[in-house]
Amino acid sequence: MKFPGKRKSKHYFPVTEKGRIAFGTDPEKASPVYIVGIDQLLVDIEARVDEAFLEHLGIPKGESVVLDDERVNRIYLELKDQNLVVGEFAGGAVGNTIHNYSVLADDHSYLLGTITNQITVGDYAFHYIRNTSSRVDLSYLHPCAGPMGRAICFVTPDGERSFGIGRGIMDDLPSEAIPEPLVAGASALVLTAFLLRNEKAPIYRATMLAIEQARRNGVPVVLALGTESLVREKRAFLRELIASSVNILAGNFQELGELTGQSDPLLAGEQALNLADLVLMTHDQHGLYLCGHVDRELARETKDQIHSKSIPEYNRHEYSRAMMRSECKDPIKAYTHMNPYLGGPSRIQNTNGAGDSALSALLHDVAANFHHRHTSPTSPKHKCSFITYSSIHQVCKYANRVSYEVLRRNSPRLTQGLPEREDSLEESYWAQ
Repeated sequence: MKFPGKRKSKHYFPVTEKGRIAFGTDPEKASPVYIVGIDQLLVDIEARVDEAFLEHLGIPKGESVVLDDERVNRIYLELKDQNLVVGEFAGGAVGNTIHNYSVLADDHSYLLGTITNQITVGDYAFHYIRNTSSRVDLSYLHPCAGPMGRAICFVTPDGERSFGIGRGIMDDLPSEAIPEPLVAGASALVLTAFLLRNEKAPIYRATMLAIEQARRNGVPVVLALGTESLVREKRAFLRELIASSVNILAGNFQELGELTGQSDPLLAGEQALNLADLVLMTHDQHGLYLCGHVDRELARETKDQIHSKSIPEYNRHEYSRAMMRSECKDPIKAYTHMNPYLGGPSRIQNTNGAGDSALSALLHDVAANFHHRHTSPTSPKHKCSFITYSSIHQVCKYANRVSYEVLRRNSPRLTQGLPEREDSLEESYWAQ
């Protein structure tokens, strides 16, 4: 099965002619496959500083502080004067995810948000556009007067990251800038909890409207949790929203632990499945977890070794494809866990973007399922309403591999897709 896009690589899920079912429709005439994301557009400014510099600015080490735009300008100029700025990149959790999805799929996606209404060479908006894949359609961005959001990332010698955030216009997205036809045709709507922090901000109302549109049109809603402190601050609200409106939930163990009250990753994933249909969880050097629902009749047992942790034989059904819980006659929970690919990079300078890249891989598989369902509706793979094209085990391997690539490059955004297949795994591995 070829994923959507124009990739020539056979890296993903090669098939043989034997037993194939002819497409019911012409793939060239099929509806376009794309995802839509909403984000607070901002530029990441990375600076290498010592702890004395943070004390001078009054920014607590390891924390994120919102600053007024004038102060951000002063700090930026001071950093430039001392040659402490090491890079300026397009940022934002959803922006990173959408960009990486388009790089992996070599296909279109759409980003909604605000951008400076007058762009000049070298300004923040220019940096954002030039560092975003041309496959990401920015034509629906809402122009506003004022500076773009900026996040100054202060990296101390011990690798700890502290942030000074200048909001600029990033919260000024109005509800009328959300086009329902675009949302209705998407294979997923991608959001972050940061959009919902300030209930008085225009972007909060715009996000809630987009969620309503997605639910009305049967589009899966994807939510990335943001940070542990944000989950703690909005825990009751987020739990209610996820239970009522979110299908795919993504976050790290600290965030999901705060959401569920669990101190064990598997139990956090198990409890999160009481709220969402599919849960992606990163766990630092311990790798990735993917947790989902499947109907008991359609569950597929693993061919790998069965493991037990806080949940006995938790990976027994990891070869199953994820389903909406509401579509299961007799739902059971399936889990898979993956250690870091090749043990992880030998040296990690920055973990920023690892979770976003893992989510982009999952979204690629979700879009592939959407694509195949519309081009070959009579295929046995669609006798039930699955979320993913592949097993949760296979999707987790893919997400793990993409995360490795981001960590290896010390950048939250991929510049190219994964290399051609570079392992000796059997063909059945890719056909799961």
